[in-house]
Amino acid sequence: MPRQTRESAVQKKQRTLQIVQRLQLLFPVAECALYHTNAFQLLVATILSAQCTDERVNKSTPELFRRFPDAAALAAASQEEVEEIVRPLGFFRSKAANIRAMAAQLQEQYGGEVPQDLEALVVLPGVGRKTASVVLGTWYGIPSGVVVDTHVKRLTNLLGLVRSDNPEIIERELMELVPQDEWINFSHRLIHHGRRTCIARRPQCAGCGLLPLCRRVSLAPLDDSADS
Repeated sequence: MPRQTRESAVQKKQRTLQIVQRLQLLFPVAECALYHTNAFQLLVATILSAQCTDERVNKSTPELFRRFPDAAALAAASQEEVEEIVRPLGFFRSKAANIRAMAAQLQEQYGGEVPQDLEALVVLPGVGRKTASVVLGTWYGIPSGVVVDTHVKRLTNLLGLVRSDNPEIIERELMELVPQDEWINFSHRLIHHGRRTCIARRPQCAGCGLLPLCRRVSLAPLDDSADS
C-alpha cells in the first residue's frame, strides 16, 4: 500500500463515514456479544466483563441469573455464593461485591429497575461510563457515547482515526467523527471485526473489507506480491 499523506479533518471525517458504511455492509446485524434477556442482566454481565472476555462471562452468567434472576435476589445473596459462580472471571471477589452492592442500590433506589440515565448509572457500584453506555445503547437504544473496549481502542488507532490509548480521549474524538445515530452500532461492529478479521496477533489484512480505508498504523507494509 502506498505511503499515506497527512489528511485534513474534513478528509478524516469523510473516511470515517466510509468506514461506518463499510461496517454496515460487513455486519448488518450488530449485537452485543454478552448474553442477556433484560437490562439488569446486561448490566451485571457488563460489570463482570471487565478485564475478561465475553466468552468467559457467558459461561458463568447462566447459572448466576438462574439463581439470582433480579436485583432483589442478587442483593440478598451472600458474598460467598456469588464468588463461587464468578470465580473463573478474575478479580472475582471485587466483582462479586460490586454486583451485589449494585443490585442492592438498584433495589433500594429504583425498585430493582435499571435507570435510563447516564448520571444515575455511573454512580452505581462497579459501573463506569463504558458500562453505562453499553446498557443505555444496547438495551434502551440511547446513544450516550461510543463504547471503547480493547477492540475499539486497537482498531481505531490502527485505522488512523485516533492516536491515543486513553479511552476517554478516544471516545471524545470518535463522538466528533461518527454520526450520533451510529454510536451504538459502530462499537458493536468494530468489536465483531476485531474478533473475526482484524485479529490482534494475526490481522487478516488481505481479506479485510476495510483495507482500502485503513492506515494500518504500526503494522508492517503489505507484500503486494503475496496477494497477486
